[in-house]
Amino acid sequence: MSHNLLKTTLDKFKKSTLDNSKLRLARNASIRNDVIELTMDWEHFRKLDHSFSEIVSGEMPVTNQKSSGRCWGFAGLNLFRIYLGRKHNLKDFQFSQSYFMFWDKLEKSNYFLESILKTADKDWSSRLVMHLLDNPIQDGGQWDMWVNLINKYGVVPQSEMPESYSSSKSMRMNRMITRKLREFAKKLREAAQNDSTDSELQSLKTDMLSEVYQMLTIHLGTPPESFDWQVRDKDKKFLKFKNLTPHSFYKEHVGLNLDEYVCLINCPMSDKEYDKVYTVEFLGNVVEGNEIRYLNVESSVMKQVAINSLKNGDPVWFGCDVSKHFHRDLGVMDIELFDFDSFYGTKFGMDKAARLEYGDSQMTHAMLFTGVDLDSDGNATKWRVENSWGNKGGSKGYHIMTDVWFDEYNYEVVVHKSCLPDDLVKLFETSEAIPLKPWDPMGALAK
Repeated sequence: MSHNLLKTTLDKFKKSTLDNSKLRLARNASIRNDVIELTMDWEHFRKLDHSFSEIVSGEMPVTNQKSSGRCWGFAGLNLFRIYLGRKHNLKDFQFSQSYFMFWDKLEKSNYFLESILKTADKDWSSRLVMHLLDNPIQDGGQWDMWVNLINKYGVVPQSEMPESYSSSKSMRMNRMITRKLREFAKKLREAAQNDSTDSELQSLKTDMLSEVYQMLTIHLGTPPESFDWQVRDKDKKFLKFKNLTPHSFYKEHVGLNLDEYVCLINCPMSDKEYDKVYTVEFLGNVVEGNEIRYLNVESSVMKQVAINSLKNGDPVWFGCDVSKHFHRDLGVMDIELFDFDSFYGTKFGMDKAARLEYGDSQMTHAMLFTGVDLDSDGNATKWRVENSWGNKGGSKGYHIMTDVWFDEYNYEVVVHKSCLPDDLVKLFETSEAIPLKPWDPMGALAK
């Protein structure tokens, strides 16, 4: 049998396709229209609504990350502002997204250069070095990277470091800084291979980071060290706070202890086990900060702890593959919303594990759960999602995620440890983390 595509075989493909009236109709429709619109089951959609049995108090108008990959930080700041808003009875508030972005880029640059030094003995063409060079300061991040930034740098109001062109549209800034970092990587590797001392290498690296700092200042501005903050609450009462620092603002006006939060994942891949803690090699931002740390559990466990948190009035940071079975304008994530099988005349049959193992899915986006709809037995039917893409999609930027979609495409939730059974808390806190390769799907960053 021939291993090539023969003309006779292609003729059979063409005939079987064009003889099928449903496929001809699908072709004619899709030539000038979006498949998302053509495959929607409107009868199913009309049964979905934005009513939820549990919604946390303190929701605010949604934010907009624009053309940047800062969703993980936006989700973190959106979580923070709920607590700040409750404390001061605020209708709306935004933290500075440029502020955390500045420090994340600088810390990622240092983390990258340290990783280059650790791998200086490897050939430049090794898979690991090429992975490090690929995208050293991309916008994306993970929960533990967020914790590292907050613990080290705190937060400030958006008025103290507003959005810039580059914070909202980061591609050019990232490209230019990445060019310098790759140049620095070459110089560091050459110095290390020429037997430079650690002191000499660190001095060289510091000079390099000074240049990165300059570039970040040009694109994002200068991070404030102290400031005053004033605001009017919902009752028009004027509030003013003087002589704040980023750390005091965080501790006094947000007040969360992020070290008490636990990151759970649902990863049913064949090379991973439930009730095990995992980390990812060469993934992070702050060198001396917390390592990436996940406790792998079944999806039902993730859902229950998220429900526990929401019933306590606490929003939930989570990471998912937002691009799958999602209608952006309607703001709906639902497996049953689209009938791709009938439209294409073929069944899409991979399960969650296979999609991860064969590159069809991974965590791509972080958002916030602010509500859940529970049936009479206390089981979730759908989830309320606060996104960071502005107020045009869904219900003024708030989306619906069906519970079935949660099982298939949600990979991560972060909750306070009080929402977990004691045995899982102990596992998370005492287990030695199993290292995963940097290119493992669980090493994907939310953008």
